[in-house]
Amino acid sequence: MNADDIAIFLRSNPKFFDQHPELLEKIHVPHPHGGRAIPLSERQTLALREKVKLAEGRLAELIRFGEENDAISEKVQRLAVAMLGARDLGALLHSLGFHLREDFAVPHVALRIWGKALPAELDAAQPVDEAQQRHAETMGGPQCGPAGGNPFVAWFGEAAEHVRSLALVPLAIGGNSGGTSGATSGGNSGGNSNSVFGLLALGSEDAQRFFPDMGTLYLRRIGELCAAAATARL
Repeated sequence: MNADDIAIFLRSNPKFFDQHPELLEKIHVPHPHGGRAIPLSERQTLALREKVKLAEGRLAELIRFGEENDAISEKVQRLAVAMLGARDLGALLHSLGFHLREDFAVPHVALRIWGKALPAELDAAQPVDEAQQRHAETMGGPQCGPAGGNPFVAWFGEAAEHVRSLALVPLAIGGNSGGTSGATSGGNSGGNSNSVFGLLALGSEDAQRFFPDMGTLYLRRIGELCAAAATARL
């Protein structure tokens, strides 16, 4: 009988050591962290402790994710309440920019709306070329990534040279098309929507703030809230 035969036997007879508990104290194996040999029972105890430690770490991580999601949900709620209370489009855009900067710590915010009659004094009324409109209409959902070479960075004006990453959120009548993604899942989604009438651009000076594979669920929700609120005031 060789080592493989013994391993097969023990796997086929999981209650073997229940029937022969005295062997647990007589069989010695190397300590998992080097040094002296220890009884098999002690090795099992150490292995269980390691599993418990890993489980505790995973639970702490899940709790942290849950707390972060709760905090973001509360911020989205405050943003929604503020936009609902806006008396006109100008007040709505002011509330949007304020909450994105103060609550979400997004230093650079730009929004454009096309195909609608807007007061000329609003930044959102600035012209958007056809190429940018087509880009937004085919996004299908929020997109995140580096700012370098992105044509929408120019929307941030003098601050554009400081922006290192950005998120683009299309605004569509009836909400954005395409699938949703969770807070810890991949971000960019495909799709097509001819009902897109605007785009919200968020810029950060941190190159890692908005990255291609980040989750975009909350960006999508913010876009849907913004689109619905703006549509009601156009």
